[in-house]
Amino acid sequence: MANKSSSKSTTKKTSNFWGLNKISFWVLGAAAILYLVAMILSVAGVSAIAVTILQNIAMAVMVVIVSILAWRYVKNKPTVWKVLYVFILLVVIACIIVPLCV
Repeated sequence: MANKSSSKSTTKKTSNFWGLNKISFWVLGAAAILYLVAMILSVAGVSAIAVTILQNIAMAVMVVIVSILAWRYVKNKPTVWKVLYVFILLVVIACIIVPLCV
């Protein structure tokens, strides 16, 4: 009699690599801390330049993460989507940089 061994392979996908959800969560947490520190410095009367720098760092990190996510969405789409992505990204960058220069 043959020994039937039914071996169901239930492998759990584990990875040491930081997943996108985890990165997004920690970036959001870091941005919240930066905004909180900027708010406390603002209330304490510290230089407005230091507060602005902290807020801009938080915003830049979040824009980078969102840009990566957006590119992952757009990269397999038709060219018109890629052009729209670049246009939107340029508008966002311009809207961040122009107020800093003025």
